[in-house]
Amino acid sequence: MTRAKICGLTTPDTLDAALSGGAAFVGAVVFPKSPRHIAPLHAATLFERARGRAKVVAVTVDADDALLTEIALILKPDLIQLHGSETPQRAAQVRSLTGAGIIRALSVRTAADIDKASEWAPVADHLMFDAKPPEGSTLPGGVGAVFDWTLLAGRFFERPWFLAGGLSPANVAEAVRITGAPLVDVSSGVESAPGVKDAALIGAFLSTFPTD
Repeated sequence: MTRAKICGLTTPDTLDAALSGGAAFVGAVVFPKSPRHIAPLHAATLFERARGRAKVVAVTVDADDALLTEIALILKPDLIQLHGSETPQRAAQVRSLTGAGIIRALSVRTAADIDKASEWAPVADHLMFDAKPPEGSTLPGGVGAVFDWTLLAGRFFERPWFLAGGLSPANVAEAVRITGAPLVDVSSGVESAPGVKDAALIGAFLSTFPTD
């Protein structure tokens, strides 16, 4: 059974749509350059309703120790998603500093990008295969880019993994059929505008996956 993560949530109604639809993971993006950025204190207040219903994920991009400590103390996420240029050594430091589990996002364009997953098995709880953003993008993800899903077909990984990058209610079933992804992640594909989640689109996305 495929489980879903709705990422970049910033409002009570869209978080409630994710929870009522059966999302297994809900994400708060703590990265000021993102249109989905939410400060740790705001995120802590919003995501309190998700405790015990879904895993709370803090998405970070090359965050320093001060920000990670703030996230850990205030938001208290179950998992921290590393979506920048972090190394496996840095991931181990993040785990030690925050006490949270680790999701490592890997940007994919070719099979060689997927091969890098093996070096993350010792330090990550989950892997995420996301499309490399277009040239010139200031964001590492959440831009609607898609990679060749057949690159993942038949592949085995030592950690549970998410498929991400350009997923939407219209294509996620096909993406899972091709890749066999046990987990999927969506952000821009359930928005009416950059950073503006749509409760109806969230519901449509999640209805693809039975929760029982």
